[in-house]
Amino acid sequence: MKIRRLLATAVAAAVTAPAVLLSVTPAFADTKPAAQTQDKPSVAELEKAAAAAKKVYDNAVAAEKAAYAAVEEAMSDTTPLAVAWAAARTAAAEAAAAKDTADQAVVDAKAMVENLPETATEEERDAAAAAVTEAEATAATAAETSTAADAKAKEAGKAHDDYRVAAARALSLARDATKEALAAKTAADEALAKAKEEEAEGGEDGEDCVPEAKLTTVVTGLPSTVVAGTKVDFKLRVTNGTGTTMDEVYPFVYVHATDKSGLKDTEDLLRLQWSSASSPKWHTVDNEHYIDAVSPLKAGAHADIKLRLTIDASAPAGHGVTFVAGDYFNEDGSCGGSPDLQEYDFKIAAAGSKPGTVDDAKPGKTQPKTPGHTAQGNASATPVGTSTGTLAATGTSATSQLALASGAAMAIGAGAVFVVRRRKADAGA
Repeated sequence: MKIRRLLATAVAAAVTAPAVLLSVTPAFADTKPAAQTQDKPSVAELEKAAAAAKKVYDNAVAAEKAAYAAVEEAMSDTTPLAVAWAAARTAAAEAAAAKDTADQAVVDAKAMVENLPETATEEERDAAAAAVTEAEATAATAAETSTAADAKAKEAGKAHDDYRVAAARALSLARDATKEALAAKTAADEALAKAKEEEAEGGEDGEDCVPEAKLTTVVTGLPSTVVAGTKVDFKLRVTNGTGTTMDEVYPFVYVHATDKSGLKDTEDLLRLQWSSASSPKWHTVDNEHYIDAVSPLKAGAHADIKLRLTIDASAPAGHGVTFVAGDYFNEDGSCGGSPDLQEYDFKIAAAGSKPGTVDDAKPGKTQPKTPGHTAQGNASATPVGTSTGTLAATGTSATSQLALASGAAMAIGAGAVFVVRRRKADAGA
């Protein structure tokens, strides 16, 4: 009987990707923010969001295809850099052979001096000595030429390798962007399908639950920096600040992470567990991100949930965020929940790092966390880390589009994401 937070995890994932969710698209700039409305998005609005998400996904697929073609081209032996490298290797080999020949000439000239007969004339001895001097000069020049040729070959090889690495990296970024775009498209399609289903049913499943700001969720003890390969224990306090008992309260906890670029999702390298006074054994938070119900939670009372976050040692340095909220159901059919997700940002340091003493993560509002984030209605979408050159640009073209679609989803869907909906007890939502 848990309340379904429509698109919650999809939007949360987008919120934590600094290089992906860069702005709110101006097309939805006039939409009221979540704090100012409790209305669900209309089917028409969700159709618009789904169409935008599909366009972003199609663009991402096209960008990935172009990036793949660029990799194939980079790996061929006919690119200018490949041809230049081959020529440089050939020149280096020829210079090395010339050096070997010159060195042998020195050896031969010295051997002739040593093998001069005792009857050799002064002129013959002078000529042999001159031959040695000339051979040594030629060998020195050959050595310099060979060294220079080797350096040019090494430089050409590095340029060739860098070119291939850049192509491969651009493809990796394009694939990550496609993955993110597909996730956003899937979430938008599911939200639209659900809205159409509810519209067809005429809302008979139950009335809207009410937002309850006095049902609060607060995290304490979560460090602002967590080192990969370690585990940290912290606490979630759920408080019923109303004047009536809540029969069942479901804490909602979701942890998401990306690498520093924000393009690579590293959530699969995180594990979140919970423990409570009534259930002291450590349990893994379920895939809907809910913890077992607190039953009941009396007026003015609170319940503490122990949380344990484990980050795999292979996790790269990056960004993390913990989202918390609470939903409640009463036996009389009334229900509600936190109107917003409370977020706690933290950094992920690479395994072996020693960040020293760090403060606890501070609560913040659910909004894009990017250095270049601008207020709604004054949006910009410049991908972070964009490099000059065709290959680097290939990997980021879809990212800007994804930023706009994610922003649109936030703009038209935030009110629905965090407003709960009542379900009948036998609906099993």
